[in-house]
Amino acid sequence: MATSRQATMRSWRWRRNPLRRHSDVIEAWVVLAGWILALVSGLWAGLGAANAVERAADQQRAERRTVSAVLAEDAEDKAPARAMSDHRVWATVHWTAPDGSMRTDEARVPPTTPAGSRVTVWIDRDGNHSAKPPTSGEAQLQAAFGGLLAAAGTGGAVLGFTWGARLGLDRWRMAQWAAEWERIDTRWGRRTG
Repeated sequence: MATSRQATMRSWRWRRNPLRRHSDVIEAWVVLAGWILALVSGLWAGLGAANAVERAADQQRAERRTVSAVLAEDAEDKAPARAMSDHRVWATVHWTAPDGSMRTDEARVPPTTPAGSRVTVWIDRDGNHSAKPPTSGEAQLQAAFGGLLAAAGTGGAVLGFTWGARLGLDRWRMAQWAAEWERIDTRWGRRTG
């Protein structure tokens, strides 16, 4: 019994009854349109963001490659790179860029590696040192989280706008009620409030 009464209470704006006002009908349509728009725009934004993240990861994988670099200094007394996945340290390395120029930068290398050793570093298409591109699994995970955040943000923004519209309708409804009470008070010849 409580479920049917609650369903009746929620849908009263859609049925004809003497208590329903024009602002109630507008509010019902605004809420319905807000939810539909929040779902559609959230889905669209989420899919777009996930697609963009996947394309960026594909582009990184296509543009970056590994090269053999020479360690310029001993890596044993260096500070850790603060990565949780491996115990590498920062050290200076030299490598040859695709245009034939020599490049020098710091890279993460295994600890206790002596100077002159060969290590592998990732470079971009210009020959600059870059981070390792995400694997396909990492890219899918990033795309999923990016899409989820974009969908939640867009849907939340639309629902926030809908909530603001409902507040405006409530103010309008209160102003209408105040005007009607004013008319009733003047008909009776006295003031009630």
